[in-house]
Amino acid sequence: MELYRNIIEELKTWKRNPGRKPLILKGARQTGKTWILEYFGRTEFKYTVKFNFDKDHSIHEIFEMTKEPSRIISQLSLLTDYPILPNETLLIFDEIQECNSALNSLKYFYEDSPEYVVVAAGSLLGVALTKGESFPVGKVDFLDLYPLTFKEFLKTANEKLYNYVEELSEISALPQFITDRLSELYQQYLVIGGMPAVINSFLENKGMEKVKKEQQAILNAYILDFSKHAENKDIPRIIHIWNSIPSQLAKENRKFVYKMVKPGARARDYEDALLWLESAGLIYRVFCTTKPFLPLKAYDDLSAFKVYLFKFRK
Repeated sequence: MELYRNIIEELKTWKRNPGRKPLILKGARQTGKTWILEYFGRTEFKYTVKFNFDKDHSIHEIFEMTKEPSRIISQLSLLTDYPILPNETLLIFDEIQECNSALNSLKYFYEDSPEYVVVAAGSLLGVALTKGESFPVGKVDFLDLYPLTFKEFLKTANEKLYNYVEELSEISALPQFITDRLSELYQQYLVIGGMPAVINSFLENKGMEKVKKEQQAILNAYILDFSKHAENKDIPRIIHIWNSIPSQLAKENRKFVYKMVKPGARARDYEDALLWLESAGLIYRVFCTTKPFLPLKAYDDLSAFKVYLFKFRK
């Protein structure tokens, strides 16, 4: 099933921009980054060519040997059946965080070959960018992909009802049957969440058992990411924090409580683990504001915050 995503319109706007830079699409694993870019390529370009730096490590050598876009394009062309043409081919670099040389090459695509349409995606780009390695600052555009919002879910699940709601021009009471249907769909959304694979399973009537399996598979993938990409000393702390978040949110705590992570836990011991989860795009920290003045950021109490999972958009 094809899910409606608002970000497609943002990608079209980026494509039309005469000052377009190579684009980096950020987002947590399983939010649909690769599918979005492939769909964008199918609908907006003559050709689409994708290279995955996690699956094929032989591609890394091309970027490690040269920074010249013309040579990179020439060598990549040998690995695909489709031509890589200026403005006609969408060139996708998937899981680009696995190859820092490829990430750095985006600078030269912008400076020397802006006619090529280059997009990159990565699940843990935030973590990669905190490691202090070379990055094309100011030479790339960014977009963030989140799980589906309720509006996106509604348009896919019941487009007629979505269009009715979108066309409302004044605040007034809705007919009861519409309110009931919207409430039912919203309750379903709260249960299944916004991850594309889970929503597809639900809308294709595969049953709640399949939905639960999809949800658990995603959670398992995140745990594996902790083990693969985090520092060894931080892995147990990251898992402890991750597992504590639902119970923290279920209680009436005014802030994140370290003792609920592990008895005797201290802030200084878990700060790096929190930062890793935040950089990976898996959690948000919302700080308590001491005064209701602008800018709010200036009045953040950095010692008092709540942690939310990334299911909902900021």
